[in-house]
Amino acid sequence: MQTYPAKRLGPCALLVALFAWAMLGVVPAEAASDPLVIGVLGDQSGVASDTGGIGSVLAARMAVEDFGGKLQDRPIEVISADFSSNPDTAAAIAREWFDTKGVEVITDLPWTPAALAVQEIARQKSRVVLVTSASANELTGRTCNPYTVHWQDDNAAIANSTAKAIIGGGGRTWFFLTADFAFGHAMEAAATAVIKANGGEVLGSVSHPIGTSDFSSYLLAAQASKAQIIALANVAGDTINAINQAHEFGLTTNGQKLAGLVVLVTDVHAIGLERAQGLYVTSGFYWDQNEAARAFSQRFFARHHRMPTRNQASEYAVVLQYLRAAAVVGTKDAAAVVRQMKAMPIDFFGHRGTIRADGRVMYDLTLYQVKHPSDSESEWDLYVPVRSVPAAEAFLPLDAAHCDFH
Repeated sequence: MQTYPAKRLGPCALLVALFAWAMLGVVPAEAASDPLVIGVLGDQSGVASDTGGIGSVLAARMAVEDFGGKLQDRPIEVISADFSSNPDTAAAIAREWFDTKGVEVITDLPWTPAALAVQEIARQKSRVVLVTSASANELTGRTCNPYTVHWQDDNAAIANSTAKAIIGGGGRTWFFLTADFAFGHAMEAAATAVIKANGGEVLGSVSHPIGTSDFSSYLLAAQASKAQIIALANVAGDTINAINQAHEFGLTTNGQKLAGLVVLVTDVHAIGLERAQGLYVTSGFYWDQNEAARAFSQRFFARHHRMPTRNQASEYAVVLQYLRAAAVVGTKDAAAVVRQMKAMPIDFFGHRGTIRADGRVMYDLTLYQVKHPSDSESEWDLYVPVRSVPAAEAFLPLDAAHCDFH
């Protein structure tokens, strides 16, 4: 049988064909199969790479796989990039993704300046942002918008939960080791307000530069204060160094206790139980909190060889929530999908919750204490629960969040 090359439609004929398809409700195959692209924008090489990094990319892909890999007849793709802790780089990548890569949602976003920059670009372009790493209250406060969901324990929740729970257990006098940048001072201020409101006392504080290797002078000041609780308002390597050196100085063996305001399970694993034992940690997720968390974490561990952090667990949960909402709405409209996300209940690995009108995810948190080495039964058996903190007690109320769009 003789074959002939297919005829190309001229511009006019193409318009007629498209009009006919539209009238008949028919969508050309290439349009129908345009992928839904999710961009995981994070830190894959810096200080936050262990807490998010490629583990967050894996968590997003696991959510897509568990959802089925398609949204209606659209394949779902996950792409990722490392913005190297630079907010300008994060903003440039976000613009490129939105403008040329067909990205409809960006997630992860450690470091508050980067998260705020990407949030503003997404607002301008009506795209979804799902924050699972940065903890600034502003994301659902003064910079809130209809396209943002904040699925991470924020500064106020961490301060409220940790300080209030420890004071309730008798830890009434405090001293702060604070990283000398906006985040550290915001954490100290939030925790100080809670301490004073609950009858506690702050005996002093010292600020240290980011990347400090020698904490000796700061720890001597903390030791001299005789405060019951030494609060660490710092992150990542600074927190790890401070805890290691506090152990060397004998602070914890002499009766003082450490409270890490931003400590993740990978930090404790890196430090080891011998030095981290007794540390207070607040988190909305711990891999061994219940059967649902264990089941996900074991699957994650089989592929990543580490238990998931709360950031990585949040990544999985929020991507799955987004996809389920998008399936109900049946449209690309970002505001409509986020409205549906808020209308649906959430299950954060056994913690039932909701997404508030301002985009703040509400779930219960737990105050944990790091185990004594003799109490641990396996490499990642690190925490023992001390107290559950209800969502309404942990997070700022809506009328205090200063969000004006809802």
